[in-house]
Amino acid sequence: MTNHVVRLYAFAGSVLVLFLTWATIAAKPWASHAAPKADPRWAALAAREHGLRKESLVVQRVVAGRWHVYRIRLAARQRVISVAVKRHQQQLAAARAAAAVAVTASSTPSYSAPSSSGYSAPAVRVVTLPPVTITRTS
Repeated sequence: MTNHVVRLYAFAGSVLVLFLTWATIAAKPWASHAAPKADPRWAALAAREHGLRKESLVVQRVVAGRWHVYRIRLAARQRVISVAVKRHQQQLAAARAAAAVAVTASSTPSYSAPSSSGYSAPAVRVVTLPPVTITRTS
């Protein structure tokens, strides 16, 4: 074979025959076309899924019941808090009214600054400091 074109066609034909043979063997034409047997793993997976669905429904019911109890207790706690806040506001208003009456009833005026803790700030002092000198060492 001295003709290179014939060699090229022969090589291409042999590669084509190789791939066609490969595809034919990969298709397994000799295998029976009967229905495949049921895989036991699929049956186990379906049973597990069914059990998990039932369990999730039970958990959802429990959680819903707990949320219901929580909401009832929260509403009761909020009512108690609102009553306590109202009572505190009434006591605060009464104390302010009593303080106002006490201030107007006193005959000597008070010129001191109001202080909630009884602490007065210290006096301010002005201090002169020596100038800052920077020394550099190498």
